[in-house]
Amino acid sequence: MSAVASEPYPRPEGSLETPSGKWRGGENFPVGSWLIRRDLRVHVHAFYCFARNADDIADNPAMAPPDKIRRLDHMAAVLDGAPGGDSPAAAAMRQSLLASQITAQHCHDLLRAFRQDAHKQRYRDWGELIEYCRYSAAPVGRQLLDLHGESRTTWPASDALCAALQVLNHLQDCADDYRRLDRVYLPLADLVAAGTGVEALAAPAASPAVRQALDVLLDRTALLVATARGLMAGVAASGLRCECAVIVELAGRLLARLRRDDPLEGRVGLAKADFLAAFIRGVVRGVRR
Repeated sequence: MSAVASEPYPRPEGSLETPSGKWRGGENFPVGSWLIRRDLRVHVHAFYCFARNADDIADNPAMAPPDKIRRLDHMAAVLDGAPGGDSPAAAAMRQSLLASQITAQHCHDLLRAFRQDAHKQRYRDWGELIEYCRYSAAPVGRQLLDLHGESRTTWPASDALCAALQVLNHLQDCADDYRRLDRVYLPLADLVAAGTGVEALAAPAASPAVRQALDVLLDRTALLVATARGLMAGVAASGLRCECAVIVELAGRLLARLRRDDPLEGRVGLAKADFLAAFIRGVVRGVRR
């Protein structure tokens, strides 16, 4: 899908922003594609770069948790007006917020989730994971909707879509997250119910028990995707409506691939044919509303 190909904000020497090396540029879903109104794309890209750089701090395996939190706190301060020469993505995000007159709350919510990533390694159950998604994923959809002036009645369906995308990404990266960061988003209750534990994620292939836990999570995620299908009916902007429809289609396709393939054997991703088919189906559905 069309992600931002490169960052428009070069990191100066001494920058607090640092790449983590974790699938950077490998997003499954579009980031400010041409379906988005031209005058809003610069704000979408600023938000993406801000989120990506903050996420990279949280995911950097060479950085200690206190250092991560210090850097994230500084990005938050820049959003609120502190000098941002050492955090170009946060400084650009502040300028975007001033220009678009959008609240900084969505950015601060993301930073809350990334601070949590800096020290929290395990999730007890599905409810705790969804609460994390409230801050790590939902702000992305809410930011886009607010940029377009959409009604906040669209938030529940948008939150469901963003949570689904987040969980699917967690499942894609479950082996890498455990091996590189000792971080496991798969709820411990589901692993225990299947008769296994987090250490099984170090295996080269999923055991039947791990597969059972993955399928339980995919079943729950399918319900989120079903809720997200109602989003298009409430979105007034035609371009955003089409983009949402494309993303819902891609979420369904990625979910189906994760049911078929083993994320412990390698990262499960979408093929070019998936992108093309989802784009066509999504745009048609978006136009038809």
